[in-house]
Amino acid sequence: MADVINVSVNLEAFSQAISAIQALRSSVSRVFDCLKDGMRNKETLEGREKAFIAHFQDNLHSVNRDLNELERLSNLVGKPSENHPLHNSGLLSLDPVQDKTPLYSQLLQAYKWSNKYHAGLASGLLNQQSLKRSANQMGVSAKRRPKAQPTTLVLPPQYVDDVISRIDRMFPEMSIHLSRPNGTSAMLLVTLGKVLKVIVVMRSLFIDRTIVKGYNENVYTEDGKLDIWSKSNYQVFQKVTDHATTALLHYQLPQMPDVVVRSFMTWLRSYIKLFQAPCQRCGKFLQDGLPPTWRDFRTLEAFHDTCRQ
Repeated sequence: MADVINVSVNLEAFSQAISAIQALRSSVSRVFDCLKDGMRNKETLEGREKAFIAHFQDNLHSVNRDLNELERLSNLVGKPSENHPLHNSGLLSLDPVQDKTPLYSQLLQAYKWSNKYHAGLASGLLNQQSLKRSANQMGVSAKRRPKAQPTTLVLPPQYVDDVISRIDRMFPEMSIHLSRPNGTSAMLLVTLGKVLKVIVVMRSLFIDRTIVKGYNENVYTEDGKLDIWSKSNYQVFQKVTDHATTALLHYQLPQMPDVVVRSFMTWLRSYIKLFQAPCQRCGKFLQDGLPPTWRDFRTLEAFHDTCRQ
């Protein structure tokens, strides 16, 4: 078994080395005890000094002796194998023809190189982000600092209504119903043909959240309000919801929010053929029981979730 796992350790020397470590620790403790106790138990000052020096030298000789013994035993213990198991890849080290196919040693070397590379990369990023402040920055008064500009635009509800109305007229196969159940923030119910329904939660003219459900699924709560929290019961529309959230992160233009909404609705309209368009890569209509749920942000072409990579 020792030949299989390639561990060449002298167990008897290993046991003696443990005992030598304990003896070395005891010797070091006696040195500190000697320093703590100081010069005692002698009547004259000269006698106390001589006794202290002699006792201290004896303890140092004991430490040196135990240390030499430990070094001698460490040479007898031997080195363990450098094949550190990397989860299931550790089974590669059991290959009887490892000399001909040194796959595990190469894998271990690549793993160590990867760790060093990431450590160096992280160090470089930290050096770029210096946390030091100059004296001029520290001396700037808080009253003179410019105020932070708001990152969102507060638009009047009438302007939001006009933008949504124009988008609604752009796509005949898409109907948009706008409501404001909680004040000025708008909520849209987008119905795309007889394929799906989308609940869009907006803040002024910025889209905060989207939920995609099937055409025949209920989108209202018991009190008649749009249900903005419940997911679809179908996996295909859950996938489309995730892709819609990704699209919101892609279409970001804070200074032109109307363009963002129009671009998002154009992308959403491409799902009109969710169950009819084949994947542009594999050419199949179904993969793992699902149609192509991803739509490219530029070309609007259909891809399966695994084929788009």
